[in-house]
Amino acid sequence: MKKYDFIVVGAGLAGLAAAAELTSAGKKVLLIEQHNLPGGCSTSFVRGRFEFDPSLHELCGVGPENDPGEVRKMFDRLGVNIGWKRVDDCFRIISEFSDGTPMDITMPAGKREFIDKLDSCVPGYRDKIENMFRLFDEVSDGLDYLSRPKYNIVKAMVKYTDLLKVGAKSTSQVFDALEIPQKIRDILSVYWSYLGVDMDSLSFPHYSSMVSNYIGRGAYIPAHTSHEISVALTEKIRELGGTVLFNCRAEEFIFEGDRCKAVKTNLGTFECGCALANINPDIIYGSMMDKKLVPEREKKLSAARNRNFGGRMFTCYLGLNKTAQEIGIKDYSIFMAGGSDSAKEYDSMRSIDTNNYTIFLCYNIANPDFSPEGTCACSFTRMYTSPEDWENMTPQEYFDTKTRIADGFISQLKEKAGIDLRPYIEEISVAGPWTFARYLNAPEGGVYGYETRDWDGIMGRNMSMATDYPIKGLIPIGTSGPRGDGYSSALYCGSQLAGIALSKYGKGGND
Repeated sequence: MKKYDFIVVGAGLAGLAAAAELTSAGKKVLLIEQHNLPGGCSTSFVRGRFEFDPSLHELCGVGPENDPGEVRKMFDRLGVNIGWKRVDDCFRIISEFSDGTPMDITMPAGKREFIDKLDSCVPGYRDKIENMFRLFDEVSDGLDYLSRPKYNIVKAMVKYTDLLKVGAKSTSQVFDALEIPQKIRDILSVYWSYLGVDMDSLSFPHYSSMVSNYIGRGAYIPAHTSHEISVALTEKIRELGGTVLFNCRAEEFIFEGDRCKAVKTNLGTFECGCALANINPDIIYGSMMDKKLVPEREKKLSAARNRNFGGRMFTCYLGLNKTAQEIGIKDYSIFMAGGSDSAKEYDSMRSIDTNNYTIFLCYNIANPDFSPEGTCACSFTRMYTSPEDWENMTPQEYFDTKTRIADGFISQLKEKAGIDLRPYIEEISVAGPWTFARYLNAPEGGVYGYETRDWDGIMGRNMSMATDYPIKGLIPIGTSGPRGDGYSSALYCGSQLAGIALSKYGKGGND
């Protein structure tokens, strides 16, 4: 039985980041992945002459070289080179303001440019807007500090006083305290869907961290789909001396007493000082370890459904035989929502019949070489907050439902933005919640892990990490971890929990 300092199970972004950090620290690391490719969501697939990115919209936390975000800093530190492409604008939103008037606004990237545009859309509140962005930046910086394996709470209290004031507050509550006008809130609310939780339940620090990075440093995508990130990290792990095994499926975590000592796989059993599992904890506790060793707190959190699974995704991918310019596509991302009330929009996402919240992307706007010359590649994405409508469908009903929703996407874009894609469709592929459930082994297709809402927000998770990882020698990582969902968050989480693993088990101690 081969022995490793650390075994990382699952080569999604969190697993890749964790394995890269551990190997760079000089540890003997094994990374195993049940698929024949790394990446999880961070991958690509081919239809005809088009290569599609299955899930990435854009990454925050990259930033330009002269103002790098945490993702770029991490990659630079590890020596991982990615061909980043900057997205020029933040988003275009086509919806209605809360007062019922039409809203069709394109918001630019860059803090100064974004503030100027808000001021022109809703004049007379510039002081409040600038104060709000100052708070965004302080809270984002403070959250990054608290995410480090070893932080000083006294220093945090002195340096990031406002973070502690708003740490337990929802975004709506802080906007109330800042006296932000409703129309400005309507515009700023657009990003809530990227986190999968409405503004009344979304913690302000979580929202601030994302918005500060997206607006201040801009968004980026890799030149060669998100699979470029996964391949680059895999190559770095091997270069640093780590072992990576594909087609290797973890079946059970083996314990000696109350401590995980090995991982049983279809290729044999491997011994370790600590295992980091990029697997939803419900699966780990339910079928991969002795249930008598699952802490009572974890049973209460999961089995009693005190935590709900996050967003279930539905995505339609289109390869078009004309360029974006020829078709009339000018925006990288267009958010099409039924209204500005995020709580109502969130509630509408429970049902197939009431959900009309759609995000349209055209990758060629940010990367002209994304698809073959003379073409463009696009996607539509919709999130569902409940699995109920998707349960108990026959295969034919599932196929018909996917077709109906995809057809509605195309009609919605024509109605809302005046862009007709139908004459130019060369390739089309549709992924429903069960597609992601099967490919990612995500319960109910919940690719966002557990919802980061209310008490289970990003602040609570970061401040309670000592109790969130009580099983000796076994640490769950990924979207269910302290940073929640998203590409940047998965990378943060893998890096952060690798640091915790090193501090607890790096010298071979029990904990």
